[in-house]
Amino acid sequence: MTYEPLAISAEAMGYQRDWTRSLRSRIENGAKFAFVNADTPHEIFHTMDMPVVVNQWWSSVIAAKQLSTYTLDRGAAMGFHDSLAKYSAMGVISALDGDPDKQPWGGLPDPAILCARQSSDDQQRLFQMYADKAGARLALLHSPAAAENLNDWWVRARDDWEALYGTARLDLMQAQITDLIADVEEITGRRFDHEGFGAYMEQIEKQELIFEEASRMIAAAERMPVRIGEQIPNVMIPQWHRGSDWAVGHAERFRDAVGERITAGRAVVEDERVRMMWIGAGLWFDTKFYTAFEEEFGAVFAWSMYLPFAANGYVRRSKGDYLRALAARVVTMNEQLHQAPWANAWLVKQARDYRIDLAVVLVPEADRPSGYATNFITEDLREAGVEVVEIHADMVDARKWNGARAKADVIDGIRRVRGAT
Repeated sequence: MTYEPLAISAEAMGYQRDWTRSLRSRIENGAKFAFVNADTPHEIFHTMDMPVVVNQWWSSVIAAKQLSTYTLDRGAAMGFHDSLAKYSAMGVISALDGDPDKQPWGGLPDPAILCARQSSDDQQRLFQMYADKAGARLALLHSPAAAENLNDWWVRARDDWEALYGTARLDLMQAQITDLIADVEEITGRRFDHEGFGAYMEQIEKQELIFEEASRMIAAAERMPVRIGEQIPNVMIPQWHRGSDWAVGHAERFRDAVGERITAGRAVVEDERVRMMWIGAGLWFDTKFYTAFEEEFGAVFAWSMYLPFAANGYVRRSKGDYLRALAARVVTMNEQLHQAPWANAWLVKQARDYRIDLAVVLVPEADRPSGYATNFITEDLREAGVEVVEIHADMVDARKWNGARAKADVIDGIRRVRGAT
């Protein structure tokens, strides 16, 4: 049976494409937008009706449009060194280059504010350069280390986040979010509506719990009902618009479409023999890689971080203090996805939930925030009985990608799994 994509996948991608194309006309009519990193409090901008462009999403689009080689080569010509974290640098380099013919959909207009959490050494300088070029305000959030590393963060973060993250860290983050609110009020001329913000945060929690339902359904399914190449846009595009009526509705439609497939007994691979997980950000310039092992080996990628992290990384029961809950959402977001001990403990749990045979770990050597924990991840997964293949490549830099070598490494891993069964 030939795999048929979900109809709503094209809807999600079309929604984001149309939203981005409409941004320029909104700017021309007086709107202002924010250019932000993924691990910042987008919720402040959303609740004040300020459009948000996410840096890492914009880098993924540049890569998907096969423009990463041009952009990164231009960065080298502009004096940027090659050890920058490309996922966080490429969107900024593209904006600094400013060639509309070499940017998706003609590029972005100038933002009114840029916001980054200083979770790596280069972010403040990159964002400062972009802010200077755009004549925009710059909001930099601190990234203090945790006093204690607790591996079961995905359990405790929902209700016990004050003890989990520490009062001092949350105080700092909440104070900086309050300062950010003042910036956005000044830029937009709008007042922050605390009551409306609370209702909006409740909508986000509703959305994330719907995604949690979908994740549990997929994990429990006898065979994978939907490829991760479809899971990702159906989750991440609503996440960029989280809490909106469209995003909550799309989450429901995605969950229901997954359920229909499971009930009908439809699967990515009819003869599924090996279940794989992809650890790391998406391989944006070669997403066909995820389907390369289905027909010959019955091996399907069943897991990526985007769907299960929707609930584990975002649900923070507010107890009525919504700004505090938002601080708890962002204070350690990047670390929980990529750093030891948080990431590897969570990934072992996910591998067990999804009944994973083989983990493929992307090791982006120039991206320290995303690459530091890979040795710990590999060690802990193997100790848990999961076969592991490491691929040393970058999620958006196509210049050094050796697809044939990567496929051969994964095939070797599949054969090791099948030889052990």
